Amino acid sequence: MKILGISAYYHDSAAALVVDGEVMAAAQEERFSRKKHDASFPAQAARYCLDSQGLELGDLDAVVYYEKPLLTFERLLETYLGAAPRGGRSFVAAMQVWLKEKLFLKTELKKQLTALAAACADRHEAEQPYSRPAQRDSDLPELLFSEHHLSHAGAAFYPSPFERAAILCMDGVGEWATTSAWLGESNTLTPLWEINFPHSLGLLYSAFTSYCGFKVNSGEYKLMGLAPYGEPKYVQLIKDNLVDIKDDGTFRLDLRYFKYHRGFRMTGRKFHKLFGHPPRQGETELSQFHMDLAASIQEVTEEIVLKLARSLKAETGVENLCLAGGVALN
Repeated sequence: MKILGISAYYHDSAAALVVDGEVMAAAQEERFSRKKHDASFPAQAARYCLDSQGLELGDLDAVVYYEKPLLTFERLLETYLGAAPRGGRSFVAAMQVWLKEKLFLKTELKKQLTALAAACADRHEAEQPYSRPAQRDSDLPELLFSEHHLSHAGAAFYPSPFERAAILCMDGVGEWATTSAWLGESNTLTPLWEINFPHSLGLLYSAFTSYCGFKVNSGEYKLMGLAPYGEPKYVQLIKDNLVDIKDDGTFRLDLRYFKYHRGFRMTGRKFHKLFGHPPRQGETELSQFHMDLAASIQEVTEEIVLKLARSLKAETGVENLCLAGGVALN
């Protein structure tokens, strides 16, 4: 069984080749294009994976995309309609992208796969003339779509040394889920529960990433690296105003402080007033305030993750834990 996995059109596009349940090759497109965080279709990464095993696209049983775009579109529509009339400009900008590209992603993926198949066939023909008939569109492997958090859970559990494990997935947002729990057993993943958008631990952390002057989806590691230089002075302020953390680790955000669910920015004026500083502009000097803020959101994040993990152990009775998603550094 030969499967090519693909992620694209959001950030850090990549491809991975799995043969009989074993990862044979994997690469990000930026390694070939030399474009940092390249989000385009990973044609070169896919060719690298196929070439590593001497395969063409037609040799595959399936190509799997990492999420379900139509469910993501549903979430965007419901979120913007719920926030209307606020977020109008952001809604128009998002819809332009979706109507131009993402809403018809299946068609676009088939187009890209056809081009990839032709490139593979041309290379094979050059190496071994007349050895194989030209490939037709009907020869393309089956195209399948996995849910975002299912992809994360599989990426953490299946390569792990565990036959049975609890899986805690935490990121910004998939289609709807932002935090989810799973039970992994042998080759099966069973969903247990999830927390849905707009309440998100990943987006809470990214809000502080943005506020401290770093880029969302790429600068979070800088905020994490800044944390040891500060003191967690603002932990209680964060817990009293921004996020309500229950004993079991589940949480809800006070959305009045945030803009990510209805605008171009992560944080609003109420957020800035709470901490008494405007957002830091990129490349300007970092102060002790930013270091203390980083230490504070790091401590809050760790508290939530540890409470969720303990709750998951109590719920499942399983000793092994796999962490998945962007909050767990993928």
